Amino acid sequence: MKFEKAFIPAGFAWSSPFARWQGPLAEINSQDLAVDVTRAAFEQRSFSAEEELTGLVLGWTVPQKDIFYGAPSVAARIGAPGITGPMISQACATSVACIHAAASGIEGDDSEVTLVLTTDRTSNGPSLIYPKPSAPGGSPEVENWVLDSFARDPWAGEAMFTTAEFVARESSITREELDDATALRYAQYQNALENDREFQRRYMVPVTIPKKRGESKILDEDFGIFPTTREGLARLKPVSEGGVVTYGSQTHPADGAAGMVVTGEERARELGQDGGVVRLLASGFARLGKARMPQAPVPAARAALADAAISIADVDVIKTHNPFAVNDVYFAREMGVPLKSMNDYGSSLIFGHPQGPTGARLTAELIEELRLRGGGTGLFTGCAAGDTGAALVLRVED
Repeated sequence: MKFEKAFIPAGFAWSSPFARWQGPLAEINSQDLAVDVTRAAFEQRSFSAEEELTGLVLGWTVPQKDIFYGAPSVAARIGAPGITGPMISQACATSVACIHAAASGIEGDDSEVTLVLTTDRTSNGPSLIYPKPSAPGGSPEVENWVLDSFARDPWAGEAMFTTAEFVARESSITREELDDATALRYAQYQNALENDREFQRRYMVPVTIPKKRGESKILDEDFGIFPTTREGLARLKPVSEGGVVTYGSQTHPADGAAGMVVTGEERARELGQDGGVVRLLASGFARLGKARMPQAPVPAARAALADAAISIADVDVIKTHNPFAVNDVYFAREMGVPLKSMNDYGSSLIFGHPQGPTGARLTAELIEELRLRGGGTGLFTGCAAGDTGAALVLRVED
């Protein structure tokens, strides 16, 4: 979809650190995390939620206690009790779906100021019990929301990692290529840590972790990043016999939250740091055949680029959600871009994947990378469960 009126004020896209599942955020309700991070982000930006916000889009994929009241409850807790909005869940495409919804609303009324807020906790995912009185002994059906979803797509009948194996085999992607790509992304992530994490501090908001006793703990950087070397990757066994995907060349589940403000150009220029703005150009969604998820970012990106009326050659910065290294190798081949020209500061392959907020964090990184360049055009694209892809094209004008 092409956008003409939707903008993000410069500096108004942020993310918490991401923590590997069962880490320091494992017992924090994802709504509580979203509230804490959003309050801190607004305080940093001297932004009044009650005075400024007219709407909210809340994105999540893993149910949490009290999520039934999610959007209005979160809005009230961040200081905007007079607003509400939809809750959106589209697996790993949730962030783009939320931005798409917010931007679509701005196209209808560019005086609106909408908060896009995405949050998830893959740690301690809920086990749901579905009553089934007609079963033998009245035994219910039980679903582990996180683990069962990873293990099997009910339509395609395959686990997520199997989709990467299928694409690797059909595209003749080798184990060596995947290990090379993973090592490259790890090295690029180190760029984000230089000068005391100077790049990450542009958008990252620390999390206050309450403790039952003593002082609260502050998490101000990603947790659970595994030290990666090319030699170490080569020693890992494939996840499946005869395969090429290892636990090293795929991401880890994580916990985190991310957000941004979407509004019209006039208000964006008033709010933006130094009057700068981020122009949203287009979004794109795509779906492929069964169990071919890592291919989906390509047609999604092409759809967004087409609606933005530009080509991949016009893009200055590319960020991808890559739960598998296969994604990036395939994307680079199909789009004709060097693998090393993408994800200059790392990607979800390295810092983890809380699902809902992953795309929003990568969009925040995309914006800040472009701001460091003095402006330009950026593309975010990634895959999602159900062989889906979602993409966003934007331009930084500051």
